[in-house]
Amino acid sequence: MTFKSMLQVAQHVVFLTGAGVSTASGIPDYRSKTGLYHQQANPEYLLSHTNLVTHPASFYEFVTQQMYFPNAKPNVIHQVMATIANQKGQIITQNVDGLHTKAGARDVIEFHGSLYRVTCQKCGQSVPYQAYLTDMHHQNCGGILRPDIVLYEEPIDPTVIEQAIQAIEAADLIVVVGTSFRVYPFASLIEDRCPDAQLVAINQEILQFEMPVTMIQADAATIFAALATKE
Repeated sequence: MTFKSMLQVAQHVVFLTGAGVSTASGIPDYRSKTGLYHQQANPEYLLSHTNLVTHPASFYEFVTQQMYFPNAKPNVIHQVMATIANQKGQIITQNVDGLHTKAGARDVIEFHGSLYRVTCQKCGQSVPYQAYLTDMHHQNCGGILRPDIVLYEEPIDPTVIEQAIQAIEAADLIVVVGTSFRVYPFASLIEDRCPDAQLVAINQEILQFEMPVTMIQADAATIFAALATKE
């Protein structure tokens, strides 16, 4: 059965997405030769809770200079995925770029949060991300601002985990797109799938699973562009 046919017959599709979904929108991934972590001595530390607390200026510089792409637009993957998910499914993403929502997807579980929600650590007030890009200090109280993303050393919100598990349990087709699927607990979500659920993975490099999978080794943008064409 083709991927298109699997999507057509599925009752509830859940997409699990990673950084490879957004590279066609001009946002670098994390671990490739052109990725965010390339040539960074200790990227995990720069994006850690410890760095935020002990060296807020270092954290601020890395995040605002390397991770924000406010002018990025959703690409064909985001667009086609949003159409399918809005009809019969959900999206669970590791991405913090907000592009699934920008593409019009209504039910997006942002597993690792979003750069575009910013909160003051001192008073708890929400602040527009534009203000954060100008100054890491809250204008009202002087507290240090932070984006609503899960840092190294921080746990995933239990409510988000529960929402993701419920989505996986409801799916009869799970599609992994644009992720190396090595980051936990995100990669362990598929362990909660229904035994009859089908699993498809679309990625530039072959992924290894301990369960039956339809592996499509290809550029996801090409695969999703083909879905958008009328046959």
